[in-house]
Amino acid sequence: MDKKKIMAFEPWFFIFFGLFHLHRIWGLIDRNSYAEFWTGVLHNKGLFYFVLMGILAILCVLGIITFCKNRHCNYWWRWIYVFGGIYVLFDLFAIAVGLDFWNKLLLWMFDVQSPYWNVIWSFFILLGGFVFALGIYLLIQRKR
Repeated sequence: MDKKKIMAFEPWFFIFFGLFHLHRIWGLIDRNSYAEFWTGVLHNKGLFYFVLMGILAILCVLGIITFCKNRHCNYWWRWIYVFGGIYVLFDLFAIAVGLDFWNKLLLWMFDVQSPYWNVIWSFFILLGGFVFALGIYLLIQRKR
């Protein structure tokens, strides 16, 4: 029987995604500059966009591979690789090919006049806090 092992990249996976989501606190502090920044990144697709999307894609693929390789002895949190990874990869794909409905959804999410603004971004912040804390927990567990 295979022994469960926390891979070296796994705590950093969650810490990175946690920080990525936690940065959305900026959106609660200053809606306009947050929305302008990210809609600009999405529309201009410069170096920052491609580096960030590349990192996100590589981490998601790496997580899904880790889940599949350990399918008989996975930790519960590795399911995040599957569901979160598929979502992120779809998001990246939809943005890259310009799916109309996805672009409309993103524009709606970045609408600073939306009454749902705080709900949307607070959800992502809470998600970020959870995965960041999970990453710290895994880092501690790995060092034991």
